[in-house]
Amino acid sequence: MDLAHWIEGWAGQAPDKPAIITDDETVTYAGFAAAIDRAARALRHELGVGAGDRVAHLGENSVAQLVLFFACARTGVSLVTLNWRLAPPEHGFQLADSGASVLFADPGFIPHADAIADRAPGLKHVSLGPAEGQWSAWSDHLAAAASGAAIEPDASHETPVLLVYTSGTTGRPKGAVLTQGNVFWNAVNATHAHDMVSTDLILTNLPLFHVGGLNNQTTPAFHAGATVFLQPRFDPAMTLGAIDRLRPTLALAVPAMMQALTDHPDWATTDLSSLRLVMAGSTTVPTALIERFHARRVPVGQIYGSTETSPLAIVLRGQDAFEHVGSCGRPAVHVQVRVVDNDGRDVTEGDAGEILVRGPSVFSGYWQNPDATAEAFVEGGWFRMGDIGRRDADGFYRIEDRAKDVVISGGENIYPAELEQVLAAHADLAEFAVVGRPDPRWGEVPVIFAVPREGQTLDAPALLGLFHDRLARYKHPKDVIPIDALPRNALGKILKFELRAMLAKG
Repeated sequence: MDLAHWIEGWAGQAPDKPAIITDDETVTYAGFAAAIDRAARALRHELGVGAGDRVAHLGENSVAQLVLFFACARTGVSLVTLNWRLAPPEHGFQLADSGASVLFADPGFIPHADAIADRAPGLKHVSLGPAEGQWSAWSDHLAAAASGAAIEPDASHETPVLLVYTSGTTGRPKGAVLTQGNVFWNAVNATHAHDMVSTDLILTNLPLFHVGGLNNQTTPAFHAGATVFLQPRFDPAMTLGAIDRLRPTLALAVPAMMQALTDHPDWATTDLSSLRLVMAGSTTVPTALIERFHARRVPVGQIYGSTETSPLAIVLRGQDAFEHVGSCGRPAVHVQVRVVDNDGRDVTEGDAGEILVRGPSVFSGYWQNPDATAEAFVEGGWFRMGDIGRRDADGFYRIEDRAKDVVISGGENIYPAELEQVLAAHADLAEFAVVGRPDPRWGEVPVIFAVPREGQTLDAPALLGLFHDRLARYKHPKDVIPIDALPRNALGKILKFELRAMLAKG
């Protein structure tokens, strides 16, 4: 049974119930099921996509994207969700690495996609708007396939359905493979975490190219038969207006969004009483932000997880939100969690250690990267989250630090190794390191500690200019800090915690 069966099931139960609402249209469950059927026929009969293939999507949140996701599930195909904030070379790598046979793109992203056409020869280009140049129109394929044979389900819980690229700690992103079973069990976990029911109205404006936007609340909503109000992207004024007008019951935010909402002039006058829970995630949420929502009697829960966990691993439910501020909660109902020391032994309750998780929502591995997959797991199928945390006597977890060097800025993961790879080509630098600096708006921003070669002086604008058109703008370092020498341990490893401590001291 594939994931599209969810939609068919609810179409049978409540055909006229809205499944998706946007500012421009309302799609019922019956209409959603019919659209998925047409899209599956077009994938198979018009575009020649078969089970085991990959297709990619580049664009903002849309009904078409959700239809494509479930059509991929029906046909046994994996959807490669491309982060539209990335630069063309980054997309080029992901298309080539994934071996995607078709690229679907919003009209606004077609010029961007044309710039990387040579990276994926043979790729079919399908516009989600009108046809232009090498781009055929998806609407034409849908119309042509309308009379084709129905597509019988060609998938099981073991069938891959998502290929989501995570920024690489070694400078190259890795494709996390999520199966239909991973997404199903994540939906079960999310239903429990949110107490989600068919009468819920979920506000979605986090990007669906992240598992956070797609799987924290959106796909679980369709499993529960609820309604999703879908916005193309986050905008604080639009979000507050939607809350006032549509009265959603559930929403999801990252700290940068929470900051923007509470700083907006309409925050104080917007009626938030319909919200029974706002879930926060992606990074540690400042207590001050949580308290702004709590002052309006809106509980802020938390989700701890990663792309590889689909993403729910540990959740702070609404019933615990006011009493456990700062905790990421307890393990999701179908997830096991351990805290271990450097030797892999469980630590004593209350002590800090590395977080390990296991369960049916944990990914199957990294795409064509068996070495990285093996490194990600320890004996017994436990996935290494790469974070340091502790569990208290009541079973609540707190994340203390990140074992990995990831910088989380506005909810986006930025890996210093990727930025340092760009700096490595600069001849005037003797050594350098990128770390995160606390930022009141974004949570963190990347900055460069740099040691010039003897006889050279640092040209900060030139260093910062190296990232132009190389990496997405949100990844660009925001400052260059001169330093005589980088702190290192006896083995020569750079002690980045000392650099972060220097930033904290100002």
